[in-house]
Amino acid sequence: MIDIARALKTAATTGDVRFGLAETKKCIKKGEAKLVVVSSNCPEKSLTESGSSQKVMVFDGTNVELGSACGKPFPISALAIISPGESNILSA
Repeated sequence: MIDIARALKTAATTGDVRFGLAETKKCIKKGEAKLVVVSSNCPEKSLTESGSSQKVMVFDGTNVELGSACGKPFPISALAIISPGESNILSA
């Protein structure tokens, strides 16, 4: 079992991660996102039901907790992982 919070922080610092609903939707539309992570209180429910090929993971915490897990001082409702860097998040 991997530590999701640590894997997210590693991906955010070593890989290519896009934060925010608008950026996440763009990445999904372009097919760039390898993994989409949404907070448990994400206002955009359509992301978790998307019939797209991207894997969607619902983070157990709120958007504030997701932001802090990524090492950011602001809430994050959704993020798209383009490249995981040194993180093992894609094997979750």
